[in-house]
Amino acid sequence: MYEPIRTKSVHSTMAGTTSDFPHRSREEELDIQLAGHLSALLAVTDDLRALTPSADLDTAAERLSEQVTRLRGGRAPLRAASSAAGEPTALHQRAHALAGRALVVAASRADTSAAILAAERMDAHAAALAEPKHLSTAH
Repeated sequence: MYEPIRTKSVHSTMAGTTSDFPHRSREEELDIQLAGHLSALLAVTDDLRALTPSADLDTAAERLSEQVTRLRGGRAPLRAASSAAGEPTALHQRAHALAGRALVVAASRADTSAAILAAERMDAHAAALAEPKHLSTAH
């Protein structure tokens, strides 16, 4: 009823056979994922620094860059010139979400330094979002 398979399977199911594609460990996959989240957070931090410069954001950007460099085996993250587009509130919301994602991955791989940094950035962006907005009352 069915025609037999005539070609070799692309999936290696036999014990002891090696495959032609590289395999990464769970730790390596988590390192890649964490570096990606921290890189994205660094990009948003750079955008915030361009809109609202502060020593806290400068320090955060430096620490984020150090963590990404560590996770990537010494390769520093590429940093483009900030687009400085967007509203600070939206950027803080995005940064808070990215820091949360980084915290989850850092916790799952037991990376204390990255988890502490991500938690601190979450707190900083939550505080920035909680600050009362100053409305101008032009008459």
